[in-house]
Amino acid sequence: MAKILILFAHPLYEKSRIHKALIKAIPEASDITFRDLYELYPDFNIDIKKEQLFLVQHDIIIWQHPVYWYSVPPLLKQWIDMVLEFGWAYGPGGDKLKDKYLMNVVSAGGQKVVYNSEGRNRFTLRQFFVPLEQTGTLCGMKYLAPFAVHGTHLLTNDEVREYGAQYKKLLNKLMNKEIDMVLAANSDYMNDLIQ
Repeated sequence: MAKILILFAHPLYEKSRIHKALIKAIPEASDITFRDLYELYPDFNIDIKKEQLFLVQHDIIIWQHPVYWYSVPPLLKQWIDMVLEFGWAYGPGGDKLKDKYLMNVVSAGGQKVVYNSEGRNRFTLRQFFVPLEQTGTLCGMKYLAPFAVHGTHLLTNDEVREYGAQYKKLLNKLMNKEIDMVLAANSDYMNDLIQ
């Protein structure tokens, strides 16, 4: 079994139908750890050593968040800046995350059709996450395609529930090592691999 760490960062969680559904869908399993960063660190004073301990204890790291200006919310950015230290996560002696997997689970207000070279956003979601992928690569991690929920403002309640079911299926497959990780690393969306 693979151990999964979900690091959740949403400054306005109370207003998010989709993230409430995704979190509710997380399987209750000893191999899955869920941490709400805004709940843990409302003052942004991150316990670096504690976060590093959680990282070394897991095989797959998931950054779950809404897309904020094509990136991550501010607390998750600070978490990345503070926790992934030189000499620990990268650089000489910085091999603590080597061969772990990293991925994003995200919500975006924009429809999928606007995330391409012809669309309003001009780039794919995966292309916007290249800095996050490179962060993982620098740390010796293997970056996987994101699981994304697009057009969140237009989703019906049934569609929200369906995304929750897909997320649960994804987490179970990752935990049970039933996902082709090479294919997952080379795909645009993890969603396509769990249909």
